[in-house]
Amino acid sequence: MSRLRSRGTRTRPRTRTRTPVTLALPALLAVAFLLLPLVGILTRTRWSELGTHLTNPGVVQALKLSLLVSCWALGLSLVLGVPLAWLLARVDFRGKALVRSLVLLPMVLPPTVGGVALLLGFGRRGVLGPWLEGTFGITLPFHTSGAVVAATFVAMPFLVISLEGALGGLKPSYEETAASLGASPVRVFFTVTLPMVAPGLIAGAALTWARALGEFGATITFAGNLPGTTQTLPLQVYLLLQDQPEAATSVSLLLLAIAMGVLIALRGRWTGAPVAAKAAQANAAKPMQEPTAPTPEPAPEADPTGTATAPHAGQWPLHAEVTGFNRLTLDAEPGTTIAVVGENGAGKTTLLRALLGLTPRAHATLRLGDTDVTELPPHKRQVAWVPQDGALFPHLNALANTTYGLRARRVPRAEARREARTWLDRLGVGHLAHRRPAELSGGQAQRVALARALAARPRLLLLDEPLAALDQTTRAHVRHTLRTHLAAFGGVCLIVTHDPVEAVSLADRVLVLSDGQALQDAPPAEVTRHPRSPWVARMLGRNAWPGTASAEGLALAAGGRLVVAEALPEGAQALAIIAPEAVSVHRDRPGGSPRNIWPGTVREITSVGSRLRLLIASAEAPDLVAEITPEAAADLGITDGTAVWTSVKATEVTLVRL
Repeated sequence: MSRLRSRGTRTRPRTRTRTPVTLALPALLAVAFLLLPLVGILTRTRWSELGTHLTNPGVVQALKLSLLVSCWALGLSLVLGVPLAWLLARVDFRGKALVRSLVLLPMVLPPTVGGVALLLGFGRRGVLGPWLEGTFGITLPFHTSGAVVAATFVAMPFLVISLEGALGGLKPSYEETAASLGASPVRVFFTVTLPMVAPGLIAGAALTWARALGEFGATITFAGNLPGTTQTLPLQVYLLLQDQPEAATSVSLLLLAIAMGVLIALRGRWTGAPVAAKAAQANAAKPMQEPTAPTPEPAPEADPTGTATAPHAGQWPLHAEVTGFNRLTLDAEPGTTIAVVGENGAGKTTLLRALLGLTPRAHATLRLGDTDVTELPPHKRQVAWVPQDGALFPHLNALANTTYGLRARRVPRAEARREARTWLDRLGVGHLAHRRPAELSGGQAQRVALARALAARPRLLLLDEPLAALDQTTRAHVRHTLRTHLAAFGGVCLIVTHDPVEAVSLADRVLVLSDGQALQDAPPAEVTRHPRSPWVARMLGRNAWPGTASAEGLALAAGGRLVVAEALPEGAQALAIIAPEAVSVHRDRPGGSPRNIWPGTVREITSVGSRLRLLIASAEAPDLVAEITPEAAADLGITDGTAVWTSVKATEVTLVRL
């Protein structure tokens, strides 16, 4: 038995799929086809004469010229190709497919044809050549600058394609968040976009340089083959093949070694996903709960430096008229916090993005205080937001993330760092100031993102489920800190949430959305007592059944009838609200006063605090949620699948006119 147990604990080997011969054989032939020319160079190289061949004055001169031309070509490709890649990845415009085809064209065009095209475009008799020569005295053909142009023409597509792919893998939320923190588009590009796509940029730059170094066809056609002027190393190989094939082999080996060096340097390190994708993968493997280490207490609300409170001096009431997918009007006094709730697809995030000016789906005419910011770009609106994923910049640590908005608004570095530390301390993550997002748990990262938004001195604060990643203990602490800040905030805050505790404890008003429209906008107590949305009622833990009033009660939309104590005009639309604790559960059909009795089956049992919540399905009524004590469940012998009877008194039903 022990032998069997020991065998059972071994790690089972991974199942290996047998490779089909019909696929393996052509694949091996392809490898041999690619490898044989390289083997030919290595076997035919005269190693004893390698040094002599490579130190030949003509070869050295050609090598220096090749390095000069390839470096200039790389520089031009960076100046022209990086903006082009960004345009293709981020901007939708007419003719985009044509522009992308033009980028790819040099890669599929025969190099000599490319040289002819360059002659007809930039030559002395070309389209632009006479103007360049007459105005600036620039003659490109048969000049080193012509070799640079030819190398740039054939090599730049490698940079554009690599960088466009990296930009395509970068979530726009990072750039949008940076804009909401006050960073201009140029600042966003250089401080967020480029650092986050650095792997793709470096890979593209290396491939571009290597391709420019090895360019031959377009160069000889457009720039000629002049020693010391346009005769690069590939052209030198072409000439040596005619008279000194052994020397040509040695120089070819040099170019091969450079190319292999570039590929080895790129392997695995620079050709991977953007920084954001790597950080997301790292965070995906981390638990969302907070570590067990004690969380520092929040700093006192009265900050002796004054940096945490002074920036928010001022009053900014909100007026917004939203059209498009969202159709509503928002008015709020300074210091108002509005919880935005609704089912998925109701338009909650679209509303926030419309206020930010980041979506074509909806447009907001927005006034903050006495300033109409409708026509202002996002970075000038002073509207900060925290998206669902936090969108922390993975190349910056927590402190640098938090200072980002302050620095974008030209706050001095020392003051920005001091204020950022204050916010990090308030949210209990000050001791993590020098950690990068990949080194934070999900909850810690969300608190840093919240600190970053609060530190940016906004006039309107938009939070898209800001506490969703926090555990219950941390959520309560951050909720208290946030409530304390919002009480003294001179602007308006909108919080998208699915948590009824957040909606009730943080908000002065609850805005219920349905299909982009405001279904209810009222204080939390009113929404709790009389929810006008079945979804909100269920979010609050109540049963919500829509129906039509009749002489016999309420004809339910899902089928069945409900007897109610409150009389409504016949034909009126209403929502019946039944608290779970008002539902009685029996094993046998009850007698007595209840007017509403249905048979059903227990489909789900969950624990809610000290009580059990039962989901009971019935053929005579919609699904019903009931709450009972564990003792009552034990006495009734209730388990999943148990047949039961439920009853609700008519006086326990609250009707909300729709």
